[in-house]
Amino acid sequence: MAQADSREWPTRRALLGLGVAASAVFANPLAAFAATPLGFDQWRERFRAHALAKGVSEATWARVMGRIEPDMSVFRELGNQPEFNEELWQYINRRVSDWRIVNGREALRKNEALFARIERDYGVERGTLLALWGVESAYGDPQVQQNHMRPVFPALAALAWNEPRRRAYWESELVNALRIVDRGWSTPEEMRGSWAGAMGHTQWMPEVWLNVGIDYDQDGRVSPFGRPDDALGSTARYLVTRGKYHRGEHWGYEVRTNGASSRGNRSYAAWASAGVARADGAPFPQPNASAQLWTPVPEGPSFLLGPNFYSVRSYNPAMNYALAICHLGDRILGGPPFIQPFPGSERALTLAEVKEMQVRLTRAGFDTGGTDGRVGNDTMQAVRDYQAKMGLEPADGYGGLKVLARLRQGS
Repeated sequence: MAQADSREWPTRRALLGLGVAASAVFANPLAAFAATPLGFDQWRERFRAHALAKGVSEATWARVMGRIEPDMSVFRELGNQPEFNEELWQYINRRVSDWRIVNGREALRKNEALFARIERDYGVERGTLLALWGVESAYGDPQVQQNHMRPVFPALAALAWNEPRRRAYWESELVNALRIVDRGWSTPEEMRGSWAGAMGHTQWMPEVWLNVGIDYDQDGRVSPFGRPDDALGSTARYLVTRGKYHRGEHWGYEVRTNGASSRGNRSYAAWASAGVARADGAPFPQPNASAQLWTPVPEGPSFLLGPNFYSVRSYNPAMNYALAICHLGDRILGGPPFIQPFPGSERALTLAEVKEMQVRLTRAGFDTGGTDGRVGNDTMQAVRDYQAKMGLEPADGYGGLKVLARLRQGS
């Protein structure tokens, strides 16, 4: 799970490490020769002894690894960083979209009893879990699983064999994945995920599956696939046990600082005494709870962040990610957009406007992969190609009001 949207953070760290290694190789060809890794078959035989020593059965080893071929495309993913550099307001608009808000409310309607049970058992707000579910897998949309996921074992095998900077980590996760099969919780065929091995509704890494996952639907196995019970219940458990989630506290609030800029933890009451007030004018409901002040962009909105914001951040270390999840959760439950705009920002497109943009792009010859109002990789690539063709700078793939206005002009 945390590794899932590791799609951003660990990927960049790994890429940096690979870049340093590559520069050393070109500087010293003898070092390159000495550092030549084992061939895959040699590595697999060495790794076999390691996996068996960790308790993986011979039968599972033969079933999964006997004839496996490494998925070398993971190294393109490892080095394929986004070509656009998102401003924070763009990042928020992409993730806190009308499509996710509308479909999040529908997901809550269909799973009301499940979310009530999770809140009772773990105290985690339903908005937080809905937002994680929506961002990580579009509420378990099978098209995401079918079109954007790959077999996990060939991917992990390639990384464990030939990704030098974090080889021990990838080997550990490959062992964990083998142990999942050993336990009868899943099959190699079912275990499809991201290039980094994250799987299911809320994108579990194998280690999380093994050590945090619970059989919440009591069907005899732990699974992030199929019914969302295990995935959502276990994600709540993760936020509590690893993120130190505080039952009954909200993640934080947009505030007006009135010039206050102090750092460190204070109670909401102390912040109020220093002149910090909620942007909507309402009182802080738990004045004795603690929070930290954060203004991510000068002249943009400011926030008081409580412990549960950092609990969400334990899922993915990016502050932007945590803010998007927390805000999306509020919006699904009926909360308003941020009151103070980010400098230079556009409002997010409505669902109808996104659909219109997709239709116009498709008619212009830029395939968006669908016109349902959901912005995925295909739509972003179509926008980027359109921007480049029309000379719109930057060609960053952000489909906002400016792109839609130009498309309307073109028609």
